[in-house]
Amino acid sequence: MSDDTAAAFDPATAFDLSDRVAVVTGGTRGIGRAIALGLANAGADVVPTSRTAENVEDAVSAVESRGVDSLAHPIDVTDPEAVTDLMAAVEADLGGPDIVVNNAGVSVDGALGPPEATTEDDTEFLLDVNLRGVFRCARAAAESLRASDGGVMVNVASVAGLVGLPRQHPYVASKHGLVGITKSMALDWAPEVRVNAVAPGYVLTDMTAGIEGDEQLMASIRDRTPLSRFAEAAEIAGPVVFLASDAASYVTGACLAVDGGWTAR
Repeated sequence: MSDDTAAAFDPATAFDLSDRVAVVTGGTRGIGRAIALGLANAGADVVPTSRTAENVEDAVSAVESRGVDSLAHPIDVTDPEAVTDLMAAVEADLGGPDIVVNNAGVSVDGALGPPEATTEDDTEFLLDVNLRGVFRCARAAAESLRASDGGVMVNVASVAGLVGLPRQHPYVASKHGLVGITKSMALDWAPEVRVNAVAPGYVLTDMTAGIEGDEQLMASIRDRTPLSRFAEAAEIAGPVVFLASDAASYVTGACLAVDGGWTAR
């Protein structure tokens, strides 16, 4: 006979994010926008934010079209005061945040190439957005996440946080660092807050648009990827919604590779 002493898993309730408030940095385009809309489709009120007011307004409209609440509040994650103001505004207007998705990230031309070719300024800017921006959001949201009944932080890393990639040393360093701080924050914030990361492989976004014009490079990436294609942005949103939901209630300190098998080789 089956053991029914524990409640059976119910996907209808486990993935329901109603009455939750989520902030998504870099949430107006590409992977971030897909995540924001995925969380909204699961019932969460979602604040998608980035530096450009026009992009924020457009993303907010898309979120609200799902029948949930939102807030237009552009920020630059390199500005500590702006990040603090964002979390305070979300607290005042929506009563959150319960979920923070750190997706804001950049790749800069001056931080590409062999180590001796990278520039100091571009390397510092990349690290300031990709890594220090997460620290700023964590500090600003810590009180709300701890007070929430099941606060969650999800950091969007990369396969570059799990393996080395040539000619992308500052980017690789930032994503390895992000995987590391995910594990450390999970220890510091347990059991009140769960902290996890996703590590996407190559995804069809504005950031990879330049690659699409290079058929030789595209072919090499497909050959390196067991699923033999780039991901759609929505395919990254699903794992993030899972980690943000009660379906992942016993998952913390993990980094989920969403890479078409790239790191499985």
